[in-house]
Amino acid sequence: MKKLISISLMLLLTLAITAQEQRQRPVQAGQGSQPPSEPARMTPAMTEIWEPEVPVVEPGAQPGMPPSDAIILFDGTETLLNKEWEDARGNPTKWIVKNGELICVKGSGPIKTKRKFNDFQLHIEWKTPSEITGEGQGRGNSGVYLQELYEVQILDSYNNRTYRNGQAGSIYKQYAPLVNASRKPGEWQTYDIIYTAPRFGNDSTTYFTPPRVTVLHNGVLIQNNVSLRGPTLYIGIPEYSVKKHGPGSILLQDHGNPVAFRNIWIREL
Repeated sequence: MKKLISISLMLLLTLAITAQEQRQRPVQAGQGSQPPSEPARMTPAMTEIWEPEVPVVEPGAQPGMPPSDAIILFDGTETLLNKEWEDARGNPTKWIVKNGELICVKGSGPIKTKRKFNDFQLHIEWKTPSEITGEGQGRGNSGVYLQELYEVQILDSYNNRTYRNGQAGSIYKQYAPLVNASRKPGEWQTYDIIYTAPRFGNDSTTYFTPPRVTVLHNGVLIQNNVSLRGPTLYIGIPEYSVKKHGPGSILLQDHGNPVAFRNIWIREL
């Protein structure tokens, strides 16, 4: 009798342990009465971002006209010229305003903005003399310097051969333009320049991230987010002249030719 009771107890214990193990074992797909839970179905609203709302900027009334958030650097008046520009030594510039055009005076030196900038969108219109004199680099030569260091070349490159990384629209001595989009001498031309300033780490003579430039010449893309090697040099290797710097001015070059400018504006990015 005792033996029968012991066997019965062992059987009951085995059944209890088996039942507990089954309760603890995860239910596999297709087994048991409870189906696996499904993830929530995606809806369009799950990927819609509403806040903060995108700021509103009113575009210019005509192509090339400044938008509502632009800083006007030259509008055809001497008043704005004196307010926004100075010569390389911080004195009033000797460049002249005639018929709403800002004209370079030979020997007066470059002019630069009193304001300094980092990342920006720059619009500038320029015109080389209609009367052709000289050839190559001696014909309608000027330049737009970004942060006073990196030059986008201005030159009469209409039927005027010169070295490809020195013609109009080049990042001077670094990148030739993708195409030559030049108009005839005496016709107004436009540059729209997107500039990202360099960032520096602890090393003051190398870039952490280099400056980058995109240029549209008369609406045509000619520089596509190129990475600059260093400051513009006439002679030498740009990488060897890299020095840590902060914000800088927009500078227009005096290269001895009466290049004219108008409608200059900038947007800080």
